[in-house]
Amino acid sequence: MGEIFVVVEHRQGEVRNITFEMLFKAGELCKSLDHKLTAILFEGKGQSFESEISMWADTVIVFEDERFRDFDADTCKEIINSLIKQHRPFITLIGHTSWGIDLAPALSVKSGYPIATDCVDIMVEGISPKVIRQMYGGKVFCRVSFKESDGYLITVRPGAFIPAEGAADRQADVIRMDIASDPGAPKKDFVEFVDTGAGELDISQAEFLVSIGRGIGEKENIEAIKELADTMGGTLSCSRPIVDMNWLPKYHQVGTSGKSVRPKVYLALGISGAFQHVAGISGAQTVIAVNKDKKAPIFRVSDYGVVDDLFIIADALKEKLKR
Repeated sequence: MGEIFVVVEHRQGEVRNITFEMLFKAGELCKSLDHKLTAILFEGKGQSFESEISMWADTVIVFEDERFRDFDADTCKEIINSLIKQHRPFITLIGHTSWGIDLAPALSVKSGYPIATDCVDIMVEGISPKVIRQMYGGKVFCRVSFKESDGYLITVRPGAFIPAEGAADRQADVIRMDIASDPGAPKKDFVEFVDTGAGELDISQAEFLVSIGRGIGEKENIEAIKELADTMGGTLSCSRPIVDMNWLPKYHQVGTSGKSVRPKVYLALGISGAFQHVAGISGAQTVIAVNKDKKAPIFRVSDYGVVDDLFIIADALKEKLKR
């Protein structure tokens, strides 16, 4: 029986959604391959995340040390590499997040295992895995294979896998381990976590979001969409380019570098659908997209799509609401 590792990620006392997404996908792979699912958990003293993880894995290996209350890439890399040498897992999954982008490449160099980053799907063909990645702003999907190896490292895009109801049906053995040896002083020190999305408005609590992207064209056009949002009882939000151009404050931004949202309705106007944005709306119940580009990636995750000028649609909605 082989084994698949999942590295648990947490922030500010909460296990992040990417962890459960990876555990769900790893569970599917383990079932088809008859492999064992092992979660690797680094936590600060007294955090006790294993109760949340145990129903998703066969084994949870816990390392408890105060340095793990916040992310410590150097120490985690050494410990995971040691576990890889002992267990020889078939696949090790790490989130394609600020954690994973720091940790995974260094772990690949240290372990000698090949790595594929920012993957949106994973399958196994024969004796080696294949992954799906996106190119050209998400308009092209490519299938990637690995050179032959004893094991493989994969970073997973947040929002790529949505856990199915009832998927958490395991009961893990929890194994607490000590750090074998002192890895020495870290090369980086954690200073503080700053929530750049904090502000006078919390879009993560909104039930209806009207979101604008680069297709808005000019800053002066935002007020018209703001009026539409107010008329419809919605909250105005945006994609990253709008914030980068200083047209709206950061706390309006949806995406991995902004806020993850879970509205009942998400109306995307002129948003192409970069993966960072799509990851941020994975929890939305209904997504409605309007874009002139029929090949825009946003349509792949939309429940309803309109290929047209956003201003034509906005004006039509205003006219309808006046009646």
